[in-house]
Amino acid sequence: MSNPSIDLNIEGNVAVLTMNNPPANTWTQDTLTALKETVTELNDNKNVYALVITGQGEKFFSAGADLNVFASGDKGVAATMSKVFGDAFEALTNFRGVSIAAINGYAMGGGLEVALACDIRIAEEQAQMALPEAKVGLLPCAGGTQNLAWLVGEGWAKRMILCGERLKADKAREIGLVEEVVGSGESLAAAMKLANQVGEQSPVAVTACKELIQKGRTQPMAHALPLERELFVQLFDTQDQKEGVNAFLEKRKANWVNG
Repeated sequence: MSNPSIDLNIEGNVAVLTMNNPPANTWTQDTLTALKETVTELNDNKNVYALVITGQGEKFFSAGADLNVFASGDKGVAATMSKVFGDAFEALTNFRGVSIAAINGYAMGGGLEVALACDIRIAEEQAQMALPEAKVGLLPCAGGTQNLAWLVGEGWAKRMILCGERLKADKAREIGLVEEVVGSGESLAAAMKLANQVGEQSPVAVTACKELIQKGRTQPMAHALPLERELFVQLFDTQDQKEGVNAFLEKRKANWVNG
């Protein structure tokens, strides 16, 4: 990647993306564009099954957008930034593999929204999370109002967005905002452990399963159930289906080809 504010490292079947824009790992138009492009490239890399995103340093996962960008009150700038935010985080949500946020510090505004765009969130015990946009006359425009309410329910979403409530990691786990809390400095290792577990699953089956799970946000169950059966049958067109069943019967580890 050419953008120095985002570091990408591929370890086995796991891509590790590190937001690296000190001091607070804020998002810019360039880094958001780079995120979208990176996820698109990873979707085309059949050897990548999972993606872990974290922040550089010990204090911030990400503080979101740099408010200096909006100080002029220019609606054109607002339109551009909201679009690139939305495009980037929707690309992350639609990543064909499993995405895991390793929240190693403060996750504020767009910094929390990028974690909400992931499939799974692991937070360190000192991490704090908030969507404080309304305190500066703005609103979460990159999926925050929708993804947060889906995860934690309308009541807690309103407490965080309308009342500006900031949550510590233990409360975030209690309400379902994060799935796991680990010690300080341990989120990346925990995320990598989980990401490597993904490699034991058929990547094409994981993609189909993820699609079906996320259909629940937009479709009634009566529509999703026929699709579930359809995608099950479609897996029999893949090499991984044959490999997975035969590996199990032969008591050996499957050799996935992601196809």
